[in-house]
Amino acid sequence: MAHHIARLNSRALIRVSGTDAKPFLHNLLTQDVETIADGEVRFGAMLSPPGRLLFDLFLWGEAGGVVLDVAADRRAALIQRLSMYKLRAQVEIAADERPVLASWPGVAAGFVGDPRTAAMGGRAIGDQAPDATEADHDVHRLSVGVPDPAADAGSDRTYPIEANFDLLNGIDFQKGCFVGQETTSRMKRRGEIKKRMLPLTFDGAAPAAGTEVLNGALRAGEVLTGRDGAAMALVRLDRLEGALTVDRRPVTVLYPEWMTSLSQG
Repeated sequence: MAHHIARLNSRALIRVSGTDAKPFLHNLLTQDVETIADGEVRFGAMLSPPGRLLFDLFLWGEAGGVVLDVAADRRAALIQRLSMYKLRAQVEIAADERPVLASWPGVAAGFVGDPRTAAMGGRAIGDQAPDATEADHDVHRLSVGVPDPAADAGSDRTYPIEANFDLLNGIDFQKGCFVGQETTSRMKRRGEIKKRMLPLTFDGAAPAAGTEVLNGALRAGEVLTGRDGAAMALVRLDRLEGALTVDRRPVTVLYPEWMTSLSQG
């Protein structure tokens, strides 16, 4: 299988090392960090205490520590927040300037399978020659129906379950406490999931972020980010039956293969 490889310039790395690195991160993040193996990658997040999404993360196990893959324009803010929690923990937190790469379709040599869904392809840290652009990768991501939380959720506005972290292996509900755990677990346990991010298809250019998705005269959601012909939207699950429009254009909601049930709770 031929693979495309793109360097993801919108992503940057932070290395957290030291004897307390894994327990330190384990107590903060939505993902189990204690059991991550060297060379393994997991998907997770750091939440605010009320449970809203602050940073989406890929966590790489490496000898002596963990490398966090975060939105490049949020790296400084994450370093600052981690430092705030550091207290007496024996950890060192520093920027790591290696590049982040993605491969698709499938997992190219030297890459690791994307932990969200196999349909996304592979992910790697380091120097590999790209033959595609990040924009190409973005088209692939939208075709798979996976949100880009850094762009689609913003900071401290969206609950991780609304961005499908529970369906994309981004939350370990068995691990115990993490920042924002109480709200997240309650939403999952009670099935209080009224909105989710889903891809839309349409003809023409993507509507502006924030444009309403309408079901007749009823507001059914809002467009987030997108490209010609496809966009991500945060939609109300109880208003998806019937004809949907955006800017008076008909749109179709797609249900990704990895999303086995919209009502998972």
